[in-house]
Amino acid sequence: MGRPSNVPAPLVLPEPIFLLPVRRVFASLTLVLGIAVFPAHAQDRVVLQLKHTHQFQFAGYYAAVEKGYYRDAGLDVQIVEGTDAEAPLREVLSGRAQYGTGSSSLLLARLSGKPVVVLGVIFQHSPYALASRQQGETPDPRRLAGKRVMLGPLSAPLNHADELSAYLKREGVPMEGLQRVEHSYDPSDLINGRVEAMSIHTTNETDYFDRAGFPYDIHSPRAAGVDFYGDNLFTSEQELNANPERVRAFRAASLRGWQYAMSHQEEIAGLILAKYSRRHDRQHLLYEARQMVPLVQPVLVEIGYMNPERWQHIADVYTDLGLLPKGVTFNGFLYNAEPGANLAWLYRIGGGAALLLLLGAAIHFALLARERRRSADAIRAGEERFRIMFEASPIGIALIDGVTGAFSDVNPRYREIAGRSEDAFASHSWLDFVYPEDVAGWTLQMGRLAAGDVQEFRTTLRLVRSDGTTVWVEASVVPLQAGPHLKLCMIEDVTDQKKTEALIWQQANFDQLTQLPNRRMFLDRLQHDVVKSRRDGTRIAILFIDLDHFKEVNDTLGHHQGDVLLVEAARRIAGCVRQSDTVARLGGDEFTVILTELQLTDRADAIAQDIIDSLLAPFELGQEQAFISASIGITLYPDDAASVGDLLKHADQAMYAAKGAGRNRFSYFTPALQVAALNRMRLTNDLRSALKGDQLRLYFQPIVHLSTGRIRKAEALLRWQHPQRGMVSPLEFIPLAESSGLIVDIGQWVFNESIRWVQRWRRDVHPEFQVSLNQSPVEFQREGGSYDVWLSALRQAGVPGQAIVVEITEGLLLDASTMVTDKLLQLRDGGIQVALDDFGTGYSSLSYLNKFDIDYLKIDRSFVRNLAPDSSDLALSEAIIVMAHKLGLHVIAEGVETAQQRDLLAAAGCDYGQGYLFDKPLPAGEFDALLRSHAAMLAAQ
Repeated sequence: MGRPSNVPAPLVLPEPIFLLPVRRVFASLTLVLGIAVFPAHAQDRVVLQLKHTHQFQFAGYYAAVEKGYYRDAGLDVQIVEGTDAEAPLREVLSGRAQYGTGSSSLLLARLSGKPVVVLGVIFQHSPYALASRQQGETPDPRRLAGKRVMLGPLSAPLNHADELSAYLKREGVPMEGLQRVEHSYDPSDLINGRVEAMSIHTTNETDYFDRAGFPYDIHSPRAAGVDFYGDNLFTSEQELNANPERVRAFRAASLRGWQYAMSHQEEIAGLILAKYSRRHDRQHLLYEARQMVPLVQPVLVEIGYMNPERWQHIADVYTDLGLLPKGVTFNGFLYNAEPGANLAWLYRIGGGAALLLLLGAAIHFALLARERRRSADAIRAGEERFRIMFEASPIGIALIDGVTGAFSDVNPRYREIAGRSEDAFASHSWLDFVYPEDVAGWTLQMGRLAAGDVQEFRTTLRLVRSDGTTVWVEASVVPLQAGPHLKLCMIEDVTDQKKTEALIWQQANFDQLTQLPNRRMFLDRLQHDVVKSRRDGTRIAILFIDLDHFKEVNDTLGHHQGDVLLVEAARRIAGCVRQSDTVARLGGDEFTVILTELQLTDRADAIAQDIIDSLLAPFELGQEQAFISASIGITLYPDDAASVGDLLKHADQAMYAAKGAGRNRFSYFTPALQVAALNRMRLTNDLRSALKGDQLRLYFQPIVHLSTGRIRKAEALLRWQHPQRGMVSPLEFIPLAESSGLIVDIGQWVFNESIRWVQRWRRDVHPEFQVSLNQSPVEFQREGGSYDVWLSALRQAGVPGQAIVVEITEGLLLDASTMVTDKLLQLRDGGIQVALDDFGTGYSSLSYLNKFDIDYLKIDRSFVRNLAPDSSDLALSEAIIVMAHKLGLHVIAEGVETAQQRDLLAAAGCDYGQGYLFDKPLPAGEFDALLRSHAAMLAAQ
């Protein structure tokens, strides 16, 4: 054990014969003094009780065991898993464990009379947070009011959720405003919609959310100024009073273990899997380690550090929650690693120092006669000290001849880093160990040093070890005065740093899934290729590739299988180009290819077709097969654009042209595409002002009851009266509204207009009159959307929900997510009926009709158009009608244009008909007049 810093080093003096008895007395006193000042520890067996099961959250304690830090401190430590969050407090206070890990609620325990003492803080910031399904761009905890939430065991006191309750209170969401559900600690309960939010550790559950592809929001108490400490190491007053040295040793060894664990994450993850638990895989343990770094802050803050002012902040939060009275103090709660009250050890050291000084003085006066030899002895002592420092230095040090490269002296650390034996250094020069590609740079630097151009230099290079592996070192070289060519070379192993830098570079420039260049690397290479093409006078082709129908595969088979498909697609695309070309993944299912040094444009055609053909082959995804295609846009430099930005924009436009032409094809950029894109942009901008400019119109088409001929329903259809373009087709502007997000406001306007008219018609025409509204899938599926606004508007207008029918497409029912189900249930609860539009043309399935609350089926006009006696379309229509009636659904036939079609449908039992036979879509005013004349005609009969 080292001496205290305030005790002077003993003088190194010769030992004459007459002083041997004095030396023996001195040695005896030193031994006695050492025992008094630094008493030895026996191997004490102690128990550390964790608050959870084994995971990286407790990595420092495993490291302290594995690296022998506890053993060196005289401790035999048993680490025990936690069965519940209260286990550490319970076990430490009962004496069955001497130490435990706990949250900031230890402060509540202390102030309730439980004698606990915090030894050190491990997490400078708490990992506790609240997770919910992602809703909108900004997380808003107020959306959780009235929702089902897991915060902790219902039978446990509030301090299981103290941070979160304080956070919610500050955000205006009181605990009584939540539906508390017993915590299962199973992330799938949130993913599957059993609850709307649950308390989590940001170091743990978020990994499982990411793996499941679950979009989530994190509500952190720190966002509202509730900044608690996380895991804390604690003991009891009984243990501290009875074994103060053991407490000190245990704390120091534990914190040393934490320093090691946070610097050697891979190693400790392997240790946990090998000796503690395989409950979590290696990927999860390393994820947990990475997430812990900003919470533990091992670089910025000394592990174990705790600030009394932070604890006062925590106490103030508890006071705000009503858990503590104002002005409480927590004396004795925080452990003082350097107590000032216990000075016995200082007295021992002082006495020892005084004794040493007296003895030193006696020796000094006794040896005055030998003063002439003091200088020589001091020099020898200095040389010995240098030799000790040289041998024990943690930095590799060698003396090298700057001309021949021969080694004069090498310390053990240098030999260890270089991976060579002592004999190897005796028979080789420096350059023999340098990696061949780094020899030229090293030789140049040594030449500049020999010529006096530089006084010293520092460089990074690789050394080749005896086993053939390489090690990165940072070398510093300075000349010595001892010889004209002698150089002092110091090296440090920076291999891990280089690996980290390489990993960071890889992650910044390459897609983690496919290992292709990402957007950043793609743009960098494209810029470089454009410069080279401009210099060489060659062409470049850019292929913008989008996978068709990938979303369906992803939604049906899951994100994992979707990732497998993307990796295979990347491999196939890369197999169609040269190694000198670039294949990149921009994100999602979008890929790009740069074809350089083109002489003929038809080569781009051939490669694009090869890519399309290669992607048509089936993808084997576990037990399933998936089929996709690709739409490719091609643009040429310098033919189509001079800048990188314009090239990408034009390639994107060409790709959308390929999609619009039917997909599974390629399309070159043309100026016409630019004009079309410009028109779409301008039309989108005009659409933004259409609502405010009163340019939208609502038309209604009658839906006739076939058995009576009465008009009891109507379908609302949107039209746009553009001030310059005239009437714009919905087929043209609805896709623009969907892509721009304007569809939401437009849909609300349609609804408001519809209830205004249906209110009048239910009053003046028939009390059960209904209006059908077409709802866009984009509008229906948007996150955070609900029908609360619609239902409120119906109540204010005094119109029942049965007055409205929402028409949706079958494609929506493919995604049988909780969101879709919840919205359908909300419509049913509000009395609004649902019609399945274009039935028979999509993914028709009896299971959808049985599972969801559907009221109407609308037979697509493609069946009605060719209706004739004994036709297959009539047979299909009759089958649909019979099936629907068996399931309790009504049927509406679209596109009825002839009396024969009407009669055949009526004979088949179809309930309603809609089409030009009855009338075309009419402006609201004209349709109102039609209804009134129709009602008057029926009344006259």
